[in-house]
Amino acid sequence: MPVSRAFLVLGTLVAALLAWPATGSAALSCGLPEAQPTWIDFADGSVSFWRERFARPGVVVATGGTQLAAEARTAGAGTVHWDMYLRKRVGTPSEPADPALMEKRADALFDYAVSVSGCQTPLIALNEMWGASLPTPLTPTAERYRANVLRFVTRLKERGGRPALLISSEPFTAGDAAAWWRAVGAVSDLVLENYANANLIWRDGAIDGSRRLRVRHRQSVAKLFAVGIPPSRIGIMVGFQTGAGAGGREGLRPRSRWFSVAKWHTLAVKQVAKELDLAHVWSWGWAQRNERSNDPDKTYAACVWLWARDASLCDAPAMLGEELDANLKTGQLGLPAGVRCLYGATALTASGVAALARVTRDRELALTALVTRAVERERARVSPFEALALEQRVVAARFRGSSVAYRAAVTEAGASLAVARGILGDELRSAEIVDRLSPARISSGDVARFRATFAPVLAREVTVSPVPSWLPDGQGVALATSAPAAIFAIRGGRRITIRTAEGAFVVEAHGEATALGALPADLARAAVTRELRAERRAEAYAAWTIRMQKAAASKLVCERDRLPELGVVSLSAFAPFLSLHEAEAARWFTARGGS
Repeated sequence: MPVSRAFLVLGTLVAALLAWPATGSAALSCGLPEAQPTWIDFADGSVSFWRERFARPGVVVATGGTQLAAEARTAGAGTVHWDMYLRKRVGTPSEPADPALMEKRADALFDYAVSVSGCQTPLIALNEMWGASLPTPLTPTAERYRANVLRFVTRLKERGGRPALLISSEPFTAGDAAAWWRAVGAVSDLVLENYANANLIWRDGAIDGSRRLRVRHRQSVAKLFAVGIPPSRIGIMVGFQTGAGAGGREGLRPRSRWFSVAKWHTLAVKQVAKELDLAHVWSWGWAQRNERSNDPDKTYAACVWLWARDASLCDAPAMLGEELDANLKTGQLGLPAGVRCLYGATALTASGVAALARVTRDRELALTALVTRAVERERARVSPFEALALEQRVVAARFRGSSVAYRAAVTEAGASLAVARGILGDELRSAEIVDRLSPARISSGDVARFRATFAPVLAREVTVSPVPSWLPDGQGVALATSAPAAIFAIRGGRRITIRTAEGAFVVEAHGEATALGALPADLARAAVTRELRAERRAEAYAAWTIRMQKAAASKLVCERDRLPELGVVSLSAFAPFLSLHEAEAARWFTARGGS
């Protein structure tokens, strides 16, 4: 067929098939379960264990053999037809078959599928489409190949069959390709083969590995959703092959590890299929045709696969004993109602996220802050009494003892008292963690640059008792970048008591306040070094918290795997009157007119 004619046929089919009524979630085939998803397991004569595992009620067997199919149905299983060699019907992208043969070949396959499945409207698995990931524009031969595939599945549909086209690579759906995928999806189900390397999943563990599988399946399906393929037309195939380089077991040992990965994969695809209301889930790789594929552990993996989706199908825990971790909850998304994420045993509730988001104005930012809080609680303990004591000091120092004014500020920030106390606890924890971190080395050049940059900043020699965090030696030059603003207003030679969030301090001022740049270099050096050390610790904390958040992912299970973004979140930035940093709080009060 000339290329121009191939394009014409394809265009005509696209226009016609886009008008084809959707099938919805009707039964897939005669006698198959109507509830979605339908679970379908491949078997042929080489699968030595198919009778023990798949020939039973509740299982649907995909096979190309009439005798095997009949025996499976006698044992109570459902059956669908599996056509192993689609390429013999339609050719390949480099060598497409004669288009004139498509209807004849489709008719022959349909008639055989009826005899195998015992059904006049059979589900027919077509193994498998080649070149799904080819970008457009396609070569002329690839165009003819795709026209063949579309004509072939269309004819199966016209005869009353339900073709299910297996897709062996990530489909390219952008640009002009989208129309072809929509046309195929109008007459055929699309089954995405997604074969994960069991070694990689085992290395990640139950939480990260399960999440990797779920995310992988969702991302694959999302491409088809994006071009308009409905979930009732989409399936996922999971691979249990054992040959190297094709996904599946990939030599993972001991076999107990493979069984764990099989369990995780079953639960992962079960979750995604339920979330997205997919039509079917398939298993493949059970064949034992040669030394490469004849793995004696497959029969046990099949039992795990069946058990993890429905415990009545195979008693894997009894069969495998200590070789199988029978826990079906670790790493899974069966979160309690109202819980957005679980960090170990700590529940991060949707209501908690919403309450904090009224402060941050961003739910994801609020979630990041809550995860950071959970991580830091493992490394620095702050009791509720310590947070309440800090709150009392804040009220005394910044609101002149007025709890009414304090509550008004809390409300203005969008917080409740509980949220505000949580932020105060965060301030105490992060301060404790920061104090443990080792700052980077400070050079004389760093000191000179800071002094030049902050030359206008107020500085003053003072003696303070007890020793505060902003002047850890108890005497010396205090800088307005960290010290309370009140000390720069004291008359020279006077001694007064000031109240801060850190506590009450007696301050004696020596001389008058002056600009940092006006101080002699030797007098300013210690103050500048102190400020730089605080900066370096803050930078070290930023790097530390990102590392901790990354590590926390292995303990974090979130709704639909929507993990929080990584970030350094200081909640006191949204309510500076709660900050332990006096200068930050002072700027907030100044911006409000000093009220």
